[in-house]
Amino acid sequence: MDAMGGNINLLLPVALPIAAGASVLLYPGFRRNRRHLLTAVLAALTAEGILVALALGTGGSLFLWQLTDAVVLIFHVDGVSCLFAALTAGVWLLVGIYSVSYMKQEQEEHCFFGFYLIVLGVLIGLDFSGNLITMYVFYELMTLASLPLVLHERTKEAVAAGLKYLFYSVAGAFLALFGIFLLLQICGSVPFTPGGVLAWLPDSGAVAAGTDAVSTKTVDKGLFLAAMFCILVGFGAKAGMFPLHGWLPTAHPVAPAPASAVLSGVITKSGVLAVLRVVYYVAGPDMLRGTWVQQAWILLTLLTVFMGSMLAYKEPVLKKRLAYSTVSQVSYVLFGLSMLQAQAFVGALAHIIFHSLIKNALFLCAGAIIVTAKKKRVAEMIGLGDQMPFLLICYTIVSLALIGIPPTSGFVSKWYLALGALASETGVWAWMGPAVLLVSALLTAGYLLPLTIQGFFPGTDLKRDETGEGGSPCPAAEKVSAWMLAPVFVLTAGALWFGCFPGFLLSMLEKIASGVL
Repeated sequence: MDAMGGNINLLLPVALPIAAGASVLLYPGFRRNRRHLLTAVLAALTAEGILVALALGTGGSLFLWQLTDAVVLIFHVDGVSCLFAALTAGVWLLVGIYSVSYMKQEQEEHCFFGFYLIVLGVLIGLDFSGNLITMYVFYELMTLASLPLVLHERTKEAVAAGLKYLFYSVAGAFLALFGIFLLLQICGSVPFTPGGVLAWLPDSGAVAAGTDAVSTKTVDKGLFLAAMFCILVGFGAKAGMFPLHGWLPTAHPVAPAPASAVLSGVITKSGVLAVLRVVYYVAGPDMLRGTWVQQAWILLTLLTVFMGSMLAYKEPVLKKRLAYSTVSQVSYVLFGLSMLQAQAFVGALAHIIFHSLIKNALFLCAGAIIVTAKKKRVAEMIGLGDQMPFLLICYTIVSLALIGIPPTSGFVSKWYLALGALASETGVWAWMGPAVLLVSALLTAGYLLPLTIQGFFPGTDLKRDETGEGGSPCPAAEKVSAWMLAPVFVLTAGALWFGCFPGFLLSMLEKIASGVL
């Protein structure tokens, strides 16, 4: 068992929020004094941003712990780590600022903030993971740490949703574990390597390690493909991919709006990260290209895209509608990854960022509307434009971005996804994929824009009381706090900015793509 060695800066952004979260949970003074609680939380979130920037700037690796040759925990920073860690830290700070106002109405506020900080540290650990074992450890920790965010209300519905979230997440992780065991048998606990470390052995129909530095054990091709399918479906559970998507529409409505925002915008991406690492940094895209696993993966992603959009279109409750939307939109990312093509890969990485900005803004808008207007169903939210015009304008802009209307960021990522699909050598999926994405975009407009239309153009007969007579516009009980509006504005500005000026980001993503494809 060797001592820790490497760049210690990689450990600090993992340890700080976990320690801060534990202090918030355990120190009684934070329960009695809200000002001290909020000061500590915001200070920790700000310091975390600085530490993440320092870690990404210095880069390198950090050896943490070794039990056996196959069980080694290491951190490493590469382009994918930078992408996910910067996104996580930035979004967590903005949603934390929003929570200052939102959570004052909630009981046991310190519990929410404590686990909120702990989840942040675990997610950064997941982003920095340098091999399969480290990634799996932090993946499971992330599920356990985020469970209290779903359970926060402690109602019967919240407990049921939390148990469902736990069951789906653990079941998916155990399914993926079968494939991880097989990969460890083939190549051992090698670091993540762009392009993968495995190669086919054509004469034997088997797969083996593709580098001299790792084991040369071989395994049957059919068993390997079955294991990879288990990994894709298992880790796809956290990303909301069919058939393990059911936790999302159950967990979001019962969780506080800030928890719903990060569950949808960031935590679902942990499943995407796990899939990305296994396919592109361990197995290698060539191992799946043209196989039945790729075909089945593409089918599941497109089925999820269409199903999620259709269910969102039919859902009357706003937060649940947004949850079904997440089911659909995160599978846009998985679809891009399943193409195993450079442009689609760039589109998938771009959509990770853009969807996170957009969906966090949408959930924060929904939370502000629910708190102030005391309404949860879309049909009840008539005339909101008179009460909260700025918030509804932001909602409209990010809705257009999620639909994919230029010049918003959603158009950029979906354009790359469509071009990549058309350029791929996937047969019928090359045109069917863009067709499904187009239908999903139309459905997205159908389930997001009615709130804008009703809010700004309520008409005279859209809302009626129990007698059938025309009703008055939905009143806001109180003004939306600046603590809520500021993060929504920043997220909306980001969604618009990346649509107008995507060049720098796309060049960085293309560099990552060139290393794995």
